[in-house]
Amino acid sequence: MIRSMYTKLYGWLGTLVISAAITACGNNTESALPTDTREEGTIHISADESFKPVIDAQVAVYESSYPKTKIIVHYKPEAECLKDFGVDSIRMVIATRGFTPAEEKFMTDSFKVAPKYSTVAFDAIAVLVNPTAPDSLFTVQELRDIIKGTSPKKLIPVFDGVRATSTVRYIMDSVLRGDSLGPSVVAAQTSEGVVDYVSRTPNAIGFVGVSWVGNRQDSTQLSFLQKVKIAHLESRDLEGKFVQPVQANIYVGRYPLIRRLVYNLKERHRGLGNGFASFMEGQRGQLIFRRAFLVPGTLKLNVRPTSISE
Repeated sequence: MIRSMYTKLYGWLGTLVISAAITACGNNTESALPTDTREEGTIHISADESFKPVIDAQVAVYESSYPKTKIIVHYKPEAECLKDFGVDSIRMVIATRGFTPAEEKFMTDSFKVAPKYSTVAFDAIAVLVNPTAPDSLFTVQELRDIIKGTSPKKLIPVFDGVRATSTVRYIMDSVLRGDSLGPSVVAAQTSEGVVDYVSRTPNAIGFVGVSWVGNRQDSTQLSFLQKVKIAHLESRDLEGKFVQPVQANIYVGRYPLIRRLVYNLKERHRGLGNGFASFMEGQRGQLIFRRAFLVPGTLKLNVRPTSISE
């Protein structure tokens, strides 16, 4: 009889433990389900610091349109952003390139997600000089010599860092083409720091994303343009002409230092990340890029032929 009582007791306890385990598993499964939608919720994304002004504008308009959403942007040098391909909590990475096949395989295998990327705008590297600088016309070869430290002009190149940033990577790949940065290169902490350094240093030459200085309707950027001057670079298709990084010159490929603005999305469901990506690709997002004086990636621009007076 005692054995029978113990048998019943152990059977009852076993049933209780199994039920509790099933309930716990059910709760874990439920808590693991995504709770955000295109119109509600909070997500974290990572973005190249050189795109901060225009991405801030995109997020502000999206959150204003959908008040129950919160997009938390972590601005970093591009190399740090690309590391976030391996961080599950980061839904989107905004950089100057899309993921590689190896990075895609890693995300697919690790997070069971089908990542995608899209070029939503075209940006350029603006070259800045002090307002008192005697020279504001440069060829790409002259820039190369200045950055290497072999130019007779003895200007001080300043970047938003000396490694890991998209600006430095672009210059290394497209201007230096395998050569190293010269010993006179200076690293500022941010793009705004580049503007400040050039404004205080008569023989400095700075390199920033055009979204920091291209919008003359923005009060902050207008204040920057009162402290520095945007240089003219030799046109890629008009011999003897020098042009600035304005939309028309970026659109037709006339300006020599052009790069992409790309979102990399890694979201398991059609949530807030998908909503923000679609917004940037759509008409409203594309108009925000255009108002920031970048070239929209999916919206066609009408470019009228004009004479070059730059």
